[in-house]
Amino acid sequence: MIKAGIIGGAGYTAGELLRLLLHHPDVEVVWVHSESNAGNPVAAVHQGLIGDTDLKFTDSTDWESIDVLFCCTPHGKTRSFLAEQSLPETLRIVDLSADFRIEDGTHDFVYGLPELNRKRMVRGARHVANPGCFATAIQLALLPLAKNGMLKGDIHITAITGSTGAGVKPGATTHYSWRNDNVSIYKPFRHQHLAEIMQTVKGLQPNYDGQALFIPVRGCFSRGIMAIIYTEVDAPLEEIRQRYEECYDDHSFTFVTDKEPDLKDVVNTNKCIIHLQKEGNLLLITSVIDNLVKGASGQAVHNMNLLFGLSEKIGLQLKGSAF
Repeated sequence: MIKAGIIGGAGYTAGELLRLLLHHPDVEVVWVHSESNAGNPVAAVHQGLIGDTDLKFTDSTDWESIDVLFCCTPHGKTRSFLAEQSLPETLRIVDLSADFRIEDGTHDFVYGLPELNRKRMVRGARHVANPGCFATAIQLALLPLAKNGMLKGDIHITAITGSTGAGVKPGATTHYSWRNDNVSIYKPFRHQHLAEIMQTVKGLQPNYDGQALFIPVRGCFSRGIMAIIYTEVDAPLEEIRQRYEECYDDHSFTFVTDKEPDLKDVVNTNKCIIHLQKEGNLLLITSVIDNLVKGASGQAVHNMNLLFGLSEKIGLQLKGSAF
């Protein structure tokens, strides 16, 4: 039995992670750290877990009692927190923040997109940096093209996300009366996930000299991401489709479909569903994921499964809530 601890336990990603881990047949959640909630029942904050756990939040961290640590801390906080700790050499860490996603030589975290780096994770990695939610949907849409050297022009991306992508802390753009019946763009051309997207694209296709032009959109729904991407590709659609199917044939959660996907096809699942369409020389790619599962906590569990040599699917065989 893998013994797990969670820091930053009060947020959306931690709540979703707990929902998955508490029903994972090979995991025991030993403690959930939250200084502001210490002593309170976990189910008092994550009310969807009422009846599922008697755990209480703690403000202490017993490193020797766990095999894997999940960091659900805010961006910029994980690195400083870990630097202050004396951690066992054998402890596996899956970080859901942005602190270690760029492989810049300052850390030993593997970038945790399983469809890209599965081999590195099963061959002895100890520390994994979970990708961003937008970055997951967009990279899975582009991986087969970059892998086969098929990108040549700029990549045009519009992606819309649910309100849970902004985190649990209330803000002006997450308040219900503002978000409901509303759509707005934010951080056009400068979203923080662009760095990890281009890290992957350039890593697979070093000669690519185009730009990724990304317009993020806030949607008036709770969860899910739809990324709509177009770029120039010379090959016919049949060849492109074959490249995508070859790329994802032995992966458990990414699928290419002939049907134009809806968000509800993937909500509450660890799936990414991709649709391809060709208009002249332009390839249109639609990629949909659940931002809290495939884009965060489900991918973290997937990465944990790889680190410990488990089946990829275990604990993640989830059905989409299409109605």
